[in-house]
Amino acid sequence: MMIKLDLVTKVYPDGTEAVKEVSFEVEAGELCVLLGPSGCGKTTTMKMINRLIPITGGKIYINGGDSTKMNENELRRNIGYAIQDIGLFPHMTVGQNIGTVPSLKGWPKAERNKRAEELLELVGMNSGEFIDKYPSELSGGQCQRVGVARALGADPPILLMDEPFGAIDPITRVRLQDEFLKIQQDIKKTIIFVTHDIYEAIKMGDKVALMKEGQLVQYDTPANLLYRPKNEFVEDFVGADRALKGLQLIRVKEVMTSSLPTVKADEKAEAARERMEQEGIDWLVVVNDDGKFLGWVGKAELGKGELVKEVMNSSAITVTVNTVLNEALSLMLSSGANNLPVVSKDNRLQGVLSFDIIRKALTEVSQRRQSE
Repeated sequence: MMIKLDLVTKVYPDGTEAVKEVSFEVEAGELCVLLGPSGCGKTTTMKMINRLIPITGGKIYINGGDSTKMNENELRRNIGYAIQDIGLFPHMTVGQNIGTVPSLKGWPKAERNKRAEELLELVGMNSGEFIDKYPSELSGGQCQRVGVARALGADPPILLMDEPFGAIDPITRVRLQDEFLKIQQDIKKTIIFVTHDIYEAIKMGDKVALMKEGQLVQYDTPANLLYRPKNEFVEDFVGADRALKGLQLIRVKEVMTSSLPTVKADEKAEAARERMEQEGIDWLVVVNDDGKFLGWVGKAELGKGELVKEVMNSSAITVTVNTVLNEALSLMLSSGANNLPVVSKDNRLQGVLSFDIIRKALTEVSQRRQSE
């Protein structure tokens, strides 16, 4: 295992027992979420891993070694740290912020700059545009991305993330969650992620450690937390809408249809109408010659112009293969769309998601819950 907590306890001088004999293991490459209400000890537990808070009792092992016997500074330089309020240094540029730990570790300037450029691109920010800017010139979401990039600066094997997406608007938060999950697929870091949000925990975590009053109540997969709650506290914390939360366990790529009725924008509207009638459908996806998504066209619109591009709807909302179903459903309800195109990073059409597909998935989730 990469991280192991063995009966870890924290007692403050005034006698407050913040963490009580917590034990769990996190395998290399796993994302473990520490979840629970305010004051449950989740942030204290996380901070004991890199010794920002000293432990009172028990042991914490990092890759088999006792963390209390490691050099404190070296331990922290090998563990990335991202927090809710970001903590970027205002007098440093974005590039300098990202290079903070590499600088402490003695990396040459050229290597630090190259690493900063790579990480900015990784978190979806153009390095040429942002590397010389200061934090005051960035939006909240951009600062969060730089915070994540800085945590990855020296390519640490472990990341500690304390509500890293908690202080931004919901739409940006969802985007950052999605982007980080994509990044994690590539970098495979071992991550401890603190949140009080059950939806975020289910979406982000390979494992979830649910805590209450300093104690670990259940350490399990998100699915088991939803469908096999250990006791009444877990059941109440998860909530009655388990079936809807279960949609967060399913990604679009698992259920989308990839057999798509498409039409080119410069095709004649009459030909598109004939095709709809032949195939018994009332809409087509519009793509260009490279297969990139352009919009939709419905049977009702085809009589209003000679070419498909003259009558198509090009303002459609899209999702990716990694979007979770509850977010896709929310997009459908807010936009009034019956179908969502599934596109790649360069907007190539990969599939379609419909209300009927989500309904079937929700039915399967409900049946699974009943059977278990």
